[in-house]
Amino acid sequence: MVYEPTTAPVLFDRYLLRSRLGRAQRLGPATFLLDRLAEDMAERLNAVLRDFTSAAEVGTPGDRVSTALAGRFNRYARIDLPERESEPLPVPAESLDLAISVLAFQFVNDLPGVLAQIRRALRPDGLLMAAMAGGDTLTELRQSFAAAEAELEGGVSPRVAPFADLRDVGALLQRAGLALPVTDVDRIVVRYDNAFGLMQDLRRMGATNILVERQRKPTRRATMLRMAEVYGERFADPDGRIRATFDIIWLSGWAPHENQPKPLKPGSAKVSLADALKKRRL
Repeated sequence: MVYEPTTAPVLFDRYLLRSRLGRAQRLGPATFLLDRLAEDMAERLNAVLRDFTSAAEVGTPGDRVSTALAGRFNRYARIDLPERESEPLPVPAESLDLAISVLAFQFVNDLPGVLAQIRRALRPDGLLMAAMAGGDTLTELRQSFAAAEAELEGGVSPRVAPFADLRDVGALLQRAGLALPVTDVDRIVVRYDNAFGLMQDLRRMGATNILVERQRKPTRRATMLRMAEVYGERFADPDGRIRATFDIIWLSGWAPHENQPKPLKPGSAKVSLADALKKRRL
């Protein structure tokens, strides 16, 4: 299979993402999400009843995940996602038993293409397991900025990235040719004294606005202050601290293999749904 780049819309400035991640390292990175997801990844892999010899970590920022999984595989590589997504991933076909990724896929312009390349890199019965921000991640910040800008500036600019929902991700796994796709959401709610504390953490995560269509001029001070007021009015707990939602979509899929379970053919069931429901009522 030869990789052919797609013409996916360019939503994210990946050169800017690299710069923001570098700035986060200089500031002192905020790693609480990566720390939790690294532990979760280790636990989820423990539940998979098979051994993986050759593994690769794709696009994950920092070294928290690789540290948590140290010593578990004979071969372990870290692969950066290319800044130009027309470039293929630097990994040979059918060379991996396992591919993992944490907090990288949400900033990919051509996620179907990346998933297809990972599928190509997996050996038959190889596993992809990943965690990405999705769903209602940072919905409170998005709503607060929109309200403040509409009130003070007469319009709304893109501030928070659009995140995929669970069904979209499941469909993308199938589109990439991965078998037995599974997705689920882990909702993590973090509390802060105010919106500025949240924004400081986002800076230290390298997760500030990298949308191509972002507003290029600095945000007015009045707009920032009003955003923080709206945030406190709408999303504060009784003790005055605000909530920030991070929806983490976990996704997994296997490179097809002849020994994997197969769905029944339509009409091959030996008991009808109506008969099964009758038995449950008895």
